Amino acid sequence: MNNQKLSRLLSPNLQLYFICLVIFTLATIPVSPMLAAAEGAATLALYAVFIQGAKKRRQSVLQYIDNVTGNVDTASKSTLINSPLPIMVFRPDTGEVIWSNENFIQLAGVREHLFEMRVEDAAPDFPIQWILEGKRECPERVSMNSRCFQVYGSLARAKGRSGEQNLVATTYWVDTTETDRLRETHEATKPVVAILMVDNYEETMNACGDAQRSAILAKIDERLNDWASAANGLLIKTERDHYLFIFEEQYFAHFVEEKFSILDAIRDIKAGEGGHPTLSIGVGREAGSIPELYKYAGLSLEMALSRGGDQAVVRGSSSDFQFYGGRTKTTEKRTKVKSRVMANALGELISDTENIYIMGHSFADMDAVGAAVGVCCAARKLGRQARIIIDLEKNAAKAVLEMVRALPEYHDCFVPPAEAFIKMRPGTLLIVVDTNRPTLVESPQILESSSRVAVIDHHRRASNYIENAVFSFHEPYASSASELVTELLQYLIEPADLLREEAEALMAGIVLDTKHFTLRTGGRTFEAAAFLRRAGADTAEVQRLFQGDLDGMVSKYDIIRKAELYRPDVALAVVSKDGVDRVAAAQAADELLTLKGVKASFVVYPNGQDVLMSGRSLGEINVQVILEALGGGGNSATAGGKVENAGVLDVRDRLASAIDAYFEK
Repeated sequence: MNNQKLSRLLSPNLQLYFICLVIFTLATIPVSPMLAAAEGAATLALYAVFIQGAKKRRQSVLQYIDNVTGNVDTASKSTLINSPLPIMVFRPDTGEVIWSNENFIQLAGVREHLFEMRVEDAAPDFPIQWILEGKRECPERVSMNSRCFQVYGSLARAKGRSGEQNLVATTYWVDTTETDRLRETHEATKPVVAILMVDNYEETMNACGDAQRSAILAKIDERLNDWASAANGLLIKTERDHYLFIFEEQYFAHFVEEKFSILDAIRDIKAGEGGHPTLSIGVGREAGSIPELYKYAGLSLEMALSRGGDQAVVRGSSSDFQFYGGRTKTTEKRTKVKSRVMANALGELISDTENIYIMGHSFADMDAVGAAVGVCCAARKLGRQARIIIDLEKNAAKAVLEMVRALPEYHDCFVPPAEAFIKMRPGTLLIVVDTNRPTLVESPQILESSSRVAVIDHHRRASNYIENAVFSFHEPYASSASELVTELLQYLIEPADLLREEAEALMAGIVLDTKHFTLRTGGRTFEAAAFLRRAGADTAEVQRLFQGDLDGMVSKYDIIRKAELYRPDVALAVVSKDGVDRVAAAQAADELLTLKGVKASFVVYPNGQDVLMSGRSLGEINVQVILEALGGGGNSATAGGKVENAGVLDVRDRLASAIDAYFEK
């Protein structure tokens, strides 16, 4: 068929002319038979010449096409054979090597037996699944004879000896050894910037005499220099309590592996009676410039200090924080100067705003409600009305809410999240209390839609926290958010301006988070309680707010009955049935701490499709660090968490692994 088409293409269209000659010849016969015979003979001769010329032209064109095709095939074969790249052709379905060029034979070192081998024998580390998936490039480097290769390939179908269609893969091997070495060298020598700070420098110096101060500072410098010498970096003392440390990326893994042992080394230095210096480290890495690395290091140091200090925090280009250390009990480091400054700043914010909303965390407790009520009092003193966003059905502070809602000043104060979202206007000030995590607030939608946000919180800052706040009073050393608000109130109002019920709500928040002034208490905690007492808070009435009913007590002790000692000093209670009250679970975790030898307790229980966890500690074990591994948070003595769409036993196993990892550090 193709030859016929070619013939028609090469043959000139002279048939019409020959037909005309034949017609003239036939027309001449009646006139002159001799002339007609001569014309016929001439026409036959011309036709014979035409046929012979057409055959010659056809043969010439076909010969030219054959020559061109042959040259292309020869060039293709020559390219494959003489290619500077190693090439291997194989059947991906059977792994049989079909052909390879000289470069690949030399690379594989199997000159005598290559065509009797399989791919895994010629190239043991070479995967072939990617080429069957239609990919053009091997997803990983292939090592062969101490060289690294990036392999490219393609699939084709070829006829076998018996006529069947077989898949054939052609692979091209590009040597990337030098490029990979340069890349590894570049990655290994990237700079890393760390800022080191002695957390309690003033307290340490004040705890020892003049003669000891120089010796303690010399010990700190000596241990820092010994630790930094492992990285061949540059350690510079920029201030009396600040250090700048620059080293290469290749040494970062060493510091992670040893879990920043300098934290323990500095803490082991004794300063006076019972005093020990502690260190906070902020590390910045994986940035494009030194200023950006320094910025990351500063943010990491700020995060470390906001979580209580005595730890290392690392931030890279992914904007995620990594935490190391932070297991020790934090000590009070606040000053009244900061509280006075923050009180003035909050007062100015409230005075300049017409619409003010206050919001705590979801399932609000007495601390969140008490702190919110305290801020409402400050707003009332400054001539502004503030409203509290809270779910009146789902909370753990019903007794406090019932007491406060009975006051005429709080008649229209409490609003549900949906109603508040509709009523909010541009420029509204949203004050978030008792949490710093955007996912834990009463209404994340309201937080996202608010342009002016203030935060008052005492929990250790998590990796995801409320950013770009216009006001942030964040003190992880405080016992509770109610304590922080009480400190602010001392500079904003007089004790007589605080209603008795408001003072008792704040006192209840402090009592809740301190476990009746037994945990996380400092001098400032008792000063705040004294201020509330002067404002009219009745401790007997506060105690009544914590009274529960018989069902709650039965539920609490039913949880305790399921507890076991996971470790000699860790109690773990796992409840399989749904419907456990959150308050009862928290109270059960508190009650487990009264067992002899128990330093930390955990309660795990289902809540619909999710699993909730409640952790409590006497301070020696940091339950916040443990529950952070499961997405939870809080502070060293009180923490909680939620695992979505999980089973109780699965969460129990994950919690047990987190506890083991904590004690292995």
